[in-house]
Amino acid sequence: MTADTSADSSDEALLDLVPYGAIDPFALSVVAANLQAVAGLPTRIQPARPHPEDAFIAARYQFDAVKVVTALGNEKDGARFRMGVIQRDLCIPILTYVYGEAQLGGSAAVISLHRLQHIDPKVSYERGAKIAIHEAGHLLGLEHCREPGCLMRFSKQLEQLDSLPIRFCPACEYEIARLLRKAVRNRL
Repeated sequence: MTADTSADSSDEALLDLVPYGAIDPFALSVVAANLQAVAGLPTRIQPARPHPEDAFIAARYQFDAVKVVTALGNEKDGARFRMGVIQRDLCIPILTYVYGEAQLGGSAAVISLHRLQHIDPKVSYERGAKIAIHEAGHLLGLEHCREPGCLMRFSKQLEQLDSLPIRFCPACEYEIARLLRKAVRNRL
């Protein structure tokens, strides 16, 4: 499955993937394809934007994920959901770093590919897809899951993330399908 990147597909896309700065186009395609295939979110890749400098914390040399998510959430145009993708490091005030951040049941999220790099590019791409799908689950309203093999389980370390399959447990999969139907109905 490939991501729809055409500008006239706004009626079809439920999620706009918004790259900040230079992002590997193949990484974006992998993320978009997995959001569609695993989470069921028709996804469109938007043109790249400059880094959100107002969210940059110079003392930490990181971007404030909450500020990025808030700015994306305040946008009125585009798909129902928006997910920023950045190659730079993200943090929130109370954590040293985050792989991603989302509004629970909201409209915006952001993921960072910065800490997901691996010597094997396939592992890096898979990590990006997993984080994006996890944050999409939060956008739809799912909280963290306690099931060991569920992608909605909280992963603090990359080893934990790597051990998870790219799928939800049956309960989360059911909820994703239910919440997606609701999002589609609300869009119509």
